[in-house]
Amino acid sequence: MAISIDDIKKLRAMTGAGLADVKKALTEAEGDFDKAKELLRERGLAIAAKRSDRETSNGCVLTKAVNGFAATIALKCETDFVANGADFIALTQAILDAAIAAKAKDIEAVKELTLADGQKVQEAVTQRSGITGEKMELDGYNVLEGENIEVYDHMGKHTLCTMVQTNKAAAEQGHLVAMQVAAMKPVALDAQSIDQKILDEEYKTAVEKTKLEQVQKFVDMKLKKAGLNPNLVDSEDHIESNMKIIADAKAEGEAQLKMPMIEGIAKGRVEKFKKENCLVDQEFQFGDGDKATVAQWLAKQDKDLKIVDFKRFTLVAD
Repeated sequence: MAISIDDIKKLRAMTGAGLADVKKALTEAEGDFDKAKELLRERGLAIAAKRSDRETSNGCVLTKAVNGFAATIALKCETDFVANGADFIALTQAILDAAIAAKAKDIEAVKELTLADGQKVQEAVTQRSGITGEKMELDGYNVLEGENIEVYDHMGKHTLCTMVQTNKAAAEQGHLVAMQVAAMKPVALDAQSIDQKILDEEYKTAVEKTKLEQVQKFVDMKLKKAGLNPNLVDSEDHIESNMKIIADAKAEGEAQLKMPMIEGIAKGRVEKFKKENCLVDQEFQFGDGDKATVAQWLAKQDKDLKIVDFKRFTLVAD
């Protein structure tokens, strides 16, 4: 049977599928809209399954706060061309709106929500995957609950979003701190909030780094004292000779390592890590240039103003 252009436009508006796919589905369904929609859904599932092992390194990240509930969600895809498409951004927004309306606590709950058009979230994502021919997946769902939450979409590019909650109303200050979180990527609110596993790993890394540095200093001193430049060689024997001298110097340096000193330097490095990665202890980047920490800057604005919590999600490798 003949399929009218009005029917094609109607189904395309309902599904977001391409004109050719819509026309083909309507033709096979002999004009039955429900059957045509089911055909498009099945083809979307098939296409999505074929692309299940692909990498999703692009996407859209959006954030929103409504009546004491804030959320950030990312819908990931394969290319920035799809990620920047109006339909893809609109789907991400629709999912975020549904998540906030339902006050969904985690990503699995979000996938089970029903959108305004009656589709389940996961079904809508799968269908969009079938339309674009790219793998898509939901990821990075963060939530904050309570009053005084400010959200920030970095440069409006939908690739990095942050949320910051303060203990009292402070929209301007909260917004600036949300920008700080975006720019300086803190790992914790304060030193007490850092996961001990992170601190243990930092200390372990600092000890090994300090050992290598101290041994290298010893090697450099021995070479300088001997008047040797290991980079200047004129034969294989000369190379072997230099390598032996360096190996001997390393062994001697390692034998002379003083662990109390190594541990002291490592602890200092961990303290530096805390200062650089705890939000309240970071140097505030949007103040008056007075080198104040975030906590100090907030205290200048209001002596009782504090940060309660924050969340950060980005698609871009930091």
